[in-house]
Amino acid sequence: MTALADRDIDGEPDTDELAGVAGVTGDSGVDSAARVAKTAGETAGAADPDSVLGPPRRVRLRRPGRRGFGGPGGGRWGQLPVPPEFRATTVQACGLWPFTAGSARPVEGVPLGTDLVTRTTVCCDPLSWFSAGHIANPSALVLGRPGLGKSSLVSRMVLGLADRGVRPFVLGDLKPDYADLVQALGGQVLRVARGAGTINPLDPGAMGDAARRIGGAAGDGLAREARDRAATMVSTLVQLVRRTPLADYEDAMLTAALRLLTADRPSGTAATLPDLLRVIADGPEEVHAVALSRGDRDRYQDLAEPLQRSLHAVLDGPLGATFAGPTTARISADAPGVCVDISGIAEHDERLTAAVMLACWSDGFGAIEAANALAEAGLAPHRRFFIVLDELWRPLRIGAGLPARMDSLTRLNRNDGAGQVFLTHSLRDLESMANREDQLKARGFAERAGMIITAGLPRTDLKLVSAILPLSTREIDLVASWSTPRSWTPRRVRDARGRERPAAPPGLGKFLLKVGEGKAGIPVQLQLTQTEIDLHDTNQRWIG
Repeated sequence: MTALADRDIDGEPDTDELAGVAGVTGDSGVDSAARVAKTAGETAGAADPDSVLGPPRRVRLRRPGRRGFGGPGGGRWGQLPVPPEFRATTVQACGLWPFTAGSARPVEGVPLGTDLVTRTTVCCDPLSWFSAGHIANPSALVLGRPGLGKSSLVSRMVLGLADRGVRPFVLGDLKPDYADLVQALGGQVLRVARGAGTINPLDPGAMGDAARRIGGAAGDGLAREARDRAATMVSTLVQLVRRTPLADYEDAMLTAALRLLTADRPSGTAATLPDLLRVIADGPEEVHAVALSRGDRDRYQDLAEPLQRSLHAVLDGPLGATFAGPTTARISADAPGVCVDISGIAEHDERLTAAVMLACWSDGFGAIEAANALAEAGLAPHRRFFIVLDELWRPLRIGAGLPARMDSLTRLNRNDGAGQVFLTHSLRDLESMANREDQLKARGFAERAGMIITAGLPRTDLKLVSAILPLSTREIDLVASWSTPRSWTPRRVRDARGRERPAAPPGLGKFLLKVGEGKAGIPVQLQLTQTEIDLHDTNQRWIG
């Protein structure tokens, strides 16, 4: 018996490798070994003592253990490989039952790709995770170096949410990254550039139309909200020209002048910036009152002159061609999606780019508020929206109090049925302003985000992220590795259509999803279909 109880290379008895003799097979362990010995003894006793062959020999048949055959020449596995795991519905995978297991990853949301550790499917988007209680705010901040797939990730979310009836609102597409996708979804694509398309900041847009349809106290309240939003937008344009915030009495003068312009105005018509400038120059009693000029015309002129000068600079300067006339096309919340393409604006034209982006944000958020008001009044179905605010750093780097204006334009209530995603390169973009107050306001965009999704970034930038949402040392090492080139060797590859193009960087499509303190991040490899790649190819000019 002792001879049978060999030991495996890990020190454990390899009794499961023992089998019977002379046709006795299939059992293992000590009981099997005992039966083998007993059978051998009985056979030996029953044998003919004069037999030439003698007693039958005891046969030992080896069977592999859990890790294979041990001993010399056995090839035992030191570490078992992890088999690939796949996620499917019970309808698709019913034939595999019961060989199934649960996953620790959330199953709610748009399928993004595979977990880089467990190889399971990762699903995520701000609206679905908020609805499931995974995050407290339906918003996300996406960070990462250029060219690593930030807009591709958001495009996948846009496409998946659109399939569930959520309407994408891309308010300021600078490259453009989303115009083709929204057009393929049957959505509305508006194009604004210098000399092509105008935006009237005083146009109440969808909010004004909804206020007239609703009527009563609720309609009046919505009309006031539209007027306040217009005043905020005009103040923002003046700040862009001045590079300094307005005085409090100047804001009051703008609001009073807008109140006069919108009172009893015919339906379907909207005042413009030249109309606003005329009212302030005329100085009616209502505007005098908020300026505290006490009826003194000369005092009023002294107070109103800086504001008039700034409005003239807006109308007669670089912004005038875009903001002086009526709106050429309004954003429609009834469309399957909306994309405002501003890629025609020159990249060096910082002020016009920032002004158009902020105007699109104001108009887009106003359209969502109007849709919600109509739904509450029973005049339209309830809808949900996914708002994409790309290139956040563009208006932020101008500073001059703009972060506070951006905050007031983009702040949504969780009950509004809308999620939003902000995209920028790094948290350094949120701290690039000279004014400390602007820096704190900009930092609020990151602190209020329900989740932070980061592509490849340097370690210095990841430390800034960790100050808001703690990252472990392993997470920092992983994300930092995605931003490091493999070597200096030039590499070009051929795509699925046989076209030559630059090889993808090492971190392309790799993201870390981070939610809350104390929770490990989820590293995911984004996986796109060929149709998505064709609709979102940002390297077209590098092919060939």
